[in-house]
Amino acid sequence: MDSIILALPNFLLAILVLILFVVAANYASKLLNKILRYKVKQDSIREITVQVARLIIILIGFFIALGILELNTILTSILAGAGVVGLAIGLALQGTLNNTFSGIILSFIPELQLDDWIETGEYAGAVTQISLRSVVIKEADNNYVVIPNSKIVQEPFKNFSRTARSRVMLDCGVAYDSDLELVQNLTIETMKSLFAQQGNEEVEFMYQEFADSSINFVVRFWTPVSNRKDILVAKNKAIIALKKAFDENNINIPFPIRTIDFTNKLSIHKPGDGEK
Repeated sequence: MDSIILALPNFLLAILVLILFVVAANYASKLLNKILRYKVKQDSIREITVQVARLIIILIGFFIALGILELNTILTSILAGAGVVGLAIGLALQGTLNNTFSGIILSFIPELQLDDWIETGEYAGAVTQISLRSVVIKEADNNYVVIPNSKIVQEPFKNFSRTARSRVMLDCGVAYDSDLELVQNLTIETMKSLFAQQGNEEVEFMYQEFADSSINFVVRFWTPVSNRKDILVAKNKAIIALKKAFDENNINIPFPIRTIDFTNKLSIHKPGDGEK
């Protein structure tokens, strides 16, 4: 009886500490939710982040309460058991946990947001969802692709929506008898008239190689883009305009030609030859 009376103050103090930590956890979770509301657009990620933070605060209060009650043996057993269980769960759910933590990381980086047009690996499309497990993109053919978060975090991805303008490269070739200076000047002027260059942007033209049937060049110019389709549209316009300009100036875009040489005199067999 005396031991119970002596332990009563510590028991009440432990309960008070635990209550204070629960109240603090609730207050902190509400505050964190308000902060994340402006930084994280995905409700699922915001909610799990808030709940994890709340649970951590409550667990801290629980362990402090056990220490006040001088239940060190129980505390040690709980920590040891939690470590073993945590290790087993971690090994069993390694891939899932990896995707979960990757999802939390993705929710805080500005390089990836909803409606962004991204390209990763062989997939490209608009981001429609960022969850704790995966990123969902909608491709140009209206198909949805589910990509694990860990792949987005660990591998490079290209985001076409983070910049307002992008440089487009177009390869072409002209015949060997072409006036190369005329081709260069005509190509640059055609691109400038079609795509307005801003600031330090400029149309760049460079010959690249003597190919089998043509002298090849690349022209690079800047254009507004918000997704992959804008680049395809720009290339389409550039090809049409460049072909028209070349036709008007009698500049030939050749196609491969094969010449066959006969070492012996070619004999032609006519119907009836050799017949009596």
